Parts: sequence; C-alpha cells; structure tokens
Amino acid sequence: MIKITLKDDVVKEYKKGMTVLEIAQDISAGLARVATAGRLDGELVDLRTTVDKDSNLEILTFNDKEGQEAFRHTGSHILAQAVQRLYPEAKLAIGPAIDDGFYYDFDHERPFTEEDFEAIEAEMRKIVKERLEITSFELPRDEAIKLMEEKGESYKIELINELPEDEVISFYKQGEFVDLCAGPHLMNTRDVKAIKILSAAGAYWKGSEKNKMLSRIYATAFPKKSELTAHLERLEEAKKRDHRKLGKELELFTLLDEGPGFPFFLPKGMELRNTLVNYWREIHKKAGYVEISTPIILNKELWITSGHWDNYRENMYTTTIDEEEYAIKPMNCPGGILAYKTKKHSYRDFPLRMGELGLVHRHELSGALHGLMRVRNFTQDDAHIFMLPEQIKDEVKGIVNIIDEVYKVFGFKYHIELSTKPENSMGSDEDWDMAINALKEAIEELGYDYIINEGDGAFYGPKLDFHLEDCLGRTWQCGTIQLDFQEPERFELEYTGADGNEHRPVMIHRVVYGSIERFIGILIEHFAGAFPVWLAPVKVKVLPISEKYHDYANEVVARFEELDIDVEMDNRAEKIGYKIREARNERVPYILVVGQKEEEDKTVSVRSRQGDEGAMDLDVLIDRIQDEIKTKYNHLVDK
Repeated sequence: MIKITLKDDVVKEYKKGMTVLEIAQDISAGLARVATAGRLDGELVDLRTTVDKDSNLEILTFNDKEGQEAFRHTGSHILAQAVQRLYPEAKLAIGPAIDDGFYYDFDHERPFTEEDFEAIEAEMRKIVKERLEITSFELPRDEAIKLMEEKGESYKIELINELPEDEVISFYKQGEFVDLCAGPHLMNTRDVKAIKILSAAGAYWKGSEKNKMLSRIYATAFPKKSELTAHLERLEEAKKRDHRKLGKELELFTLLDEGPGFPFFLPKGMELRNTLVNYWREIHKKAGYVEISTPIILNKELWITSGHWDNYRENMYTTTIDEEEYAIKPMNCPGGILAYKTKKHSYRDFPLRMGELGLVHRHELSGALHGLMRVRNFTQDDAHIFMLPEQIKDEVKGIVNIIDEVYKVFGFKYHIELSTKPENSMGSDEDWDMAINALKEAIEELGYDYIINEGDGAFYGPKLDFHLEDCLGRTWQCGTIQLDFQEPERFELEYTGADGNEHRPVMIHRVVYGSIERFIGILIEHFAGAFPVWLAPVKVKVLPISEKYHDYANEVVARFEELDIDVEMDNRAEKIGYKIREARNERVPYILVVGQKEEEDKTVSVRSRQGDEGAMDLDVLIDRIQDEIKTKYNHLVDK
C-alpha cells in the first residue's frame, strides 16, 4: 500500500499502481466525471498516470488553470484531427492551449478562411460524438522519427531532433490521429462538448520571420454550452471595448504606417496620460521616492556589463556614434545604476528610492504588435531601490501597498505570482534562494496569497508579478517587483557600512503601471472609454441650444477653466439632440445644456452618467465635480 496526501492534507492509502483517475473515482464519482488532469508531487500529469509511491496528489478540474490547459490541449488535437480529415495534405506544426482557448498551426497550401470554419467545426463535433478513446505511448528517437516520416510530418521530425538524445518520445492517439505530444490530455474526446473556432491568422514557424508562414486556427472549448455562450458574449463585449477602435473614436492615440509599433498620442490622449503621470508622481513623492531621468542611448559596454547584450540582444535596437556601437535602452535599470554611482553612499542613505518615467525601445515582431498592448516603444514607470539586506522585507511591503492603492483606485482586483530562477539566470543558487525567500516572507507577512511560477524569473533575480483583473474578468500582468543581487555585483556598486567598510547594496526593480501605454490601453477597455471624471480628458461639455446663448455658455466655460477643470463648448449650428448624442458618444461625464431658462436662473441642465438630472445650480455642480476629481471617484467601483 502507498500513502497519498490529497487536498487539505487528507491522507489515504491505496494499492500501488492505481491511476490518478482511479483515485479520483474513489474520492468521488462526481469528481472523477469532471477531472481533467492531476498534479502529482508538483508535476502536471495525465489521469491515466499510475502512482507507485507515497505522493502528494491534487485532482484538477476545468476550474483549475492547469486543468483547463489539459482540457483545451485535447481540443487542439480534435481541431488538428478534423483539419487533416478534411485537408489530408495539411502538415501539423504545433497546437498548444493558451489563455481562454487553443490554436493549431498548419502548413497548408492556402490560408484558412471563415468559409472553412463551418466544415471544420462540424468535423470537430463529429469527432467528439465518436467518443474516441485517447491513449498515449512512447517510442525511442529512431522509431519516433520513422513514424513521423511515414506520416509526412516534417515539422514534427524537426521538433524530435531538437529533444535531448536520451529522451523517450511521447505521442497521443485518438482514432486514426497520432500527434507528438507531452500531454496531458483527457481520457476521451466526448468530454469536449462545446467548441468554437474563433479566427485564423498567419504565424511564422517558431516565431521567426526567417521561417515559413503557417496557417494558424484559433479556437476555444468548454465543458458546457452555457459556458461557451457566456464566453462568446464576453468576446463580443470586448470587441466593443477594443482600445484600438475607441482610441481612434475618442481621438486619444493613433498608429501610423510611418512608425509601426510606435504610438502617437493626440491632445486628448496626452491629457489622460499626463493625469496618470501626475498621480504617479503624487503617490511616489508621498512614499519617499526621488525622480531621475536617464538617456535613451548608451554605449555597448554598459549593456555588456549589465548582461543585456548577452541575454537580450535580439530585442535591442543599436546605432553607431563616433565609430562606437551604442544601444537604445530596452530597460531603464543600467541608467539608474549609473545615476546611483554618481556619488558615494553611506548606509544612512538607505533605502534610496529612485523613480524614473523612462522611455524604452524593444524590437517586437510585426505580427506580435497589437495597439498599445504590444508596442516597440513605451514608458515604464520604473523605480530602482537600493537598500541594506535587512531592509528588503519592509521595502517590498511598501511597494505592495503602493500597487494595492493604485489598482483599487481604478477598480481592479489582482492576484500575485512569484516567479523563480530561469534557465538563463546569473548568480549562485545561494543568492537566488536568499532572494526568493525574502520575497516569500514579505508577501506572507502582509497576508497575501500567491502562486509559484517556476522558472519565470528575470535573468538577474526572482520577481513578484501582479496580474490585475478588468471588468470583463480578463487578466493583465502589470506591476512587478524584481529583487536583484546580480546587477550590484556586476556594476561593483558600493556603500559605506556602519563598520566603515565597503559593502554591496541590494537592489529592487519595480513598476506599478508597467507600461504607461499598455496601462492606458487596459483602462480604455476596462472603462469602455467612459473614464471616471478625474481621468476623463474632457470632463464637461457645454451645449448652448442656439447662438443666442453663446455668451452665457462662455460664462459657464470660463468658470470651469478658472478651476482648471477640462471643459469644451460645442457651438456648432446643429440641433441640440444631435449635439447631446455626439457628446455621449465621446463619453463626456457631464453634458451641460444651456438655453433661456438656464441663463435666467443662472443654472445648467445636467446630463451625467446617472441620467438626465435636470436643472442644477452651477456652484453646486462645480463642488460635486471637484469632489469627484479630488477623491478619484470611480463609477465602476461604486457599482
């Protein structure tokens, strides 16, 4: 018998060699019906995996992220099987699960179009109804290559050749379909009950422009049709909120062919951007930060010292100045380090919190560019904090409190992930263990839950990533806290300790917004362009009923301008109903109509997000708007 530790530390005994599914069936028939995979001693495994020793086991369902991945990975195989049934000449590339769905890349003589989707979906539903048992098997390298040669799958052969020499190659089979795959997968195709193809796109093999362009089909799948319907409704709502569409309609920003991936901010977009920047400066000054600015272009030697030249070179833009090679900065940290080195420091200077709104440039493939969400130049709201080892926990706590304050202002919920040592890391295991434990202790003492994200740290240190959730339930990684023992060593940073000797400081890299450009894109979609008053580029729009009332309208406008409240007047010779509709489409928080009665009574007729509020004393309205600006009133939070 073996002992299995289950959820909530419940320990049960089972016969050696039972499968994960059999153990799930023993726990509950209902659990076994919805199980999608297992986590055995921290490793994601199939339900068909046998358990041969004392272990920790968690049964995963569609409610778990990794359970969803197993479910949707099976969906990708169903998609690939359907495509090969309908288009036998299509060669298989890769087909992973992704957030909210999956995709599969095919080498096909022509791109797939929406006209193909109906037939592919019908074939996928047929495969589900066939209730095909899914099985796995392994082959040695030579036999695996021979099998793929027989099937004409050249991309799979290339992937096999990239695997370690001694690795046994894993395959999954359902009906006539066989795919190179590490799994895990469901036990049967019947469980993927609700499927929908979403779109098609081109994708370079292995993401490189040097390789062939493949045809990618995106799709999603859910256990229930009702869940799929709800998801598709969210997607439709997301389309209405698309920041690229609203950014153009609201005249916030534009993207031009003259600069792919380099956004242009228009006057109203700059109002929004400057409001975010002013808020950032306000909270950081209060928290004891000083602000610096460092150059965009610095020489190659700096980037060699920092490690970016070896670890990040393919994402950097370079130039030659006076026959010397320079790089346009992809990150702000080396510049911040040089600012630290401009003077000698004592332990009494710590913690030293240096903030920077730094413009960085990173090369992104053209196919990866997406509005403000993925660009080639953006402003990071960086800060680099230099401290003593014993100050780490308090500094991390302080940063978490700032991030928490900011996200709550906008109405975002969030979760935290702790990312650990990646393969291309710098520094010793001892330094990494010390850094990881420092982050763990800080976040645990604050009482926050967190998820371990193995191997996803920066090359110079572990990090805490903050994933915010918008009003549609989508998550975005924005804030981060990266603890760094390596850069101070590489740059030979020093401070004079209480003992009179020189020591290395500890360094933290951190952002709150992440990228101001991307954060604005998220805010546009989160608020659907209807920003809170304090953020709105135009807070008040004054609409005179006719030219006769322009003088009074100008008086109203002047009152707001005196108080530095963003205001516009629509004095076009248009009908008032048309002007009101236009102002609503512009998402202006307060629309003020003025005519004869308003002029006589010195009032304004107010239309706000609460509806038509009728006549209101101007001073009363001004007090209300000023209060909403001061308190950063958020109508989404209020709801």
